[in-house]
Amino acid sequence: MKKFTKSILFASIAVLSSLVIFTACDVSDNDPGGGIGKLAVRLTDAPAQYDAVYIDIQSVKVHVSGDVDDDSTDLEDDSADTDDDATPSGWITISDEPRRVDLLQFQNGRTLLLGAKELEADTYQQLRLILGPDNAVVIDGVEYPLQTPSAQQSGLKLNINARVEADEVYTLLVDFNAAKSIVEMGNGKYKLKPVLRAVALEETGSIEGTISPSNFSTEVLAINEADTVSTFVEDDGEFELIGLVEGAYDVVVDPLNESYADTTLNRIMVEPGEDTDLGTINLQEL
Repeated sequence: MKKFTKSILFASIAVLSSLVIFTACDVSDNDPGGGIGKLAVRLTDAPAQYDAVYIDIQSVKVHVSGDVDDDSTDLEDDSADTDDDATPSGWITISDEPRRVDLLQFQNGRTLLLGAKELEADTYQQLRLILGPDNAVVIDGVEYPLQTPSAQQSGLKLNINARVEADEVYTLLVDFNAAKSIVEMGNGKYKLKPVLRAVALEETGSIEGTISPSNFSTEVLAINEADTVSTFVEDDGEFELIGLVEGAYDVVVDPLNESYADTTLNRIMVEPGEDTDLGTINLQEL
């Protein structure tokens, strides 16, 4: 399993929504000073019981000011971008490489780098993700298009307060909750209503371990007062929950097999930059 350590330079972000559940990192009011730093945006996924969830990502942009008009039309004409990848409205392009991503490939510590760019040291207060129309969910081998509101295609804005320091890398992790982001509308139709959270990777820790037996699906959840983060175990029983803010978590192991009982481990402590290894958790038969 890929380990989450404090030395990782580019670590995790997962993507968009009209319903955004978001945890912003705290920043001070002090100016970060001059110089050049780097902002990296990575995607990870909170899993779902689908074969695949495809999201059509067109571009990623950031803005240094929080004083931005909510109207998304200022990003619709990318031909207006200047040579330094900034639009007249102040949006800076982190990546304009279109890609169709299967979110379910990025679980248990696996992440996808959506883009990284050298920026002037400053506090970047908003992130905008531009979606295309080619979004879909695969269920029992059948692919269904996800109806996507035009506002999401024009650009979804998130408040991030990303403090980029000179000569340092700031990695923003966006955790996309696939299970909560797909709405079944009936008649074989599905709608994309994205739910996500975002954190500064260097301010978070992780919980990992191994579940036994592992020959069936098991969900693992880390729960505290502010948030719930989940994943499904790998075929070998291993799991990793990344992007956890500092604090105490109840870890719930939910085997999707009626022959085994749920297991709860209370007050598992997480510290920034640290991996909390739970070792092997043996499921109890009913």
